[in-house]
Amino acid sequence: MKKNVLIIGAGGVAHVAAHKAAMNNDVLGDICIASRTVQKCEEIAESIRRKGHVKDPTRKLHARALNALDIPATVQLIRETNSQIVINLANAFVNMSVLEACLETGAAYIDTAIHEEPDKVCEDPPWYANYEWKRRDRCRERGVTAILGAGFDPGVVNAYCALALKHYFDKLDTVDIMDVNAGYHGKYFATNFDPEINFREFIKVWTWIDRQWKQYPTHTVKRVYDFPVIGRAPIYLNGHDELHSLSQNIDANSIRFWMGFSDHYINVFTVLRTIGYLSHLPVRLSTGQEVVPLKVTKALLPDPKSLAPNYVGKTWIGNFFRGWKNGKRRELLIYQISDHKKCYEEVESQAISYTAGVPPVATAMLIAQGVWDCRTMVNVEQLDPDPFIELIARLGLPTTIEEVKPGSRRSFDGTVYDLETEVARSTVTITISAANPMISVPKPPPEVMGEPSPAKKRRPRSTRAKVAKKAQRSTARTRARRR
Repeated sequence: MKKNVLIIGAGGVAHVAAHKAAMNNDVLGDICIASRTVQKCEEIAESIRRKGHVKDPTRKLHARALNALDIPATVQLIRETNSQIVINLANAFVNMSVLEACLETGAAYIDTAIHEEPDKVCEDPPWYANYEWKRRDRCRERGVTAILGAGFDPGVVNAYCALALKHYFDKLDTVDIMDVNAGYHGKYFATNFDPEINFREFIKVWTWIDRQWKQYPTHTVKRVYDFPVIGRAPIYLNGHDELHSLSQNIDANSIRFWMGFSDHYINVFTVLRTIGYLSHLPVRLSTGQEVVPLKVTKALLPDPKSLAPNYVGKTWIGNFFRGWKNGKRRELLIYQISDHKKCYEEVESQAISYTAGVPPVATAMLIAQGVWDCRTMVNVEQLDPDPFIELIARLGLPTTIEEVKPGSRRSFDGTVYDLETEVARSTVTITISAANPMISVPKPPPEVMGEPSPAKKRRPRSTRAKVAKKAQRSTARTRARRR
């Protein structure tokens, strides 16, 4: 049995994880929240107490300041707090530093995102092999449990793949992971988690098709799918962390990731990217000061945690599977739906942070109980999915499994075509009010804009002349009445 948890990070996901850890501190023991800004950690602790979420009041709930890039400082804090489990929910730049501290102290390591270097974006796949997997042998030799990508995506969707193979398929053909936020936060433009990490995801699209890596331009491959509960929504082929481990651990011909984006998001994102505001490389101002455009953009956008009080709507995250069972074709949906308002009422968070923050706590509980204390480095799909799926349901993330009839409206075809065809299908345009940029609508038909509709045939000249004269007479009568 492992006890006492150190949560590194103080953002939206750490906020949720700390709540859930405190609600289960009879299993997890003392909870310490650590980040560079200790005030943010203290605010999380206050939120937990305000909601009455400390299950066992004899256990500690405290906050500490920590620069997680400082390995000796992290080692010292792990030892001072006697933390046997570390949940790393800081930004992805500190992953290897925290993992090194766990290797030195023997504490179990959990994270929710792949490691990144600040000066590199979308390195060539498989990303885990660039950093994390290079330390796998050391984890095994030292008996250190390291569970990578234990959020929702990556994390729960990886477990869904293991669940599908364990219970529902003899052989998989394709896996399509889909993530849609059908919610509204009331801001003109915002990201639901750290903008810097969010935008770095969308620089390139690496996907696993026909058992090989293929690259596509961002927001090029578009589909519209009729989702259970939330209805029809546009989704775009995207690169994502889980593809890099699933491609190695799950036997399937193609594994793709699709994310929902509104036309408005894509238009704003495209402008920011085109003029250079999403660049991670520093630029020098006329004053001589050096700044990173992406960090400036991050500073200007709303703090993701601030979105929570006014968020409404739902999130939908899940997997669509195609394959065979007992020699017959089979299609299956495994998914989870969360409600923004209900998440806020429970833990003062929006649903996207909620879905990412619950799974690492479930992982920590399974390690504490010895169920997932594997004493080596693994990705979630390499572990038994059943106890994990059952536990996250108890913690607030119930899973739905739905059989799909091939060819029905729930069937999803993720086949990717040639680039020219995909570009034509992915084009989006919206109209924004100059008076109020919060008012945006899809591009209206050409005739509304005073242009001839290409779908309609032009009337004969004689007919057009008659229509014009009739309009003139009508206008004259109207003017006469106004006088």
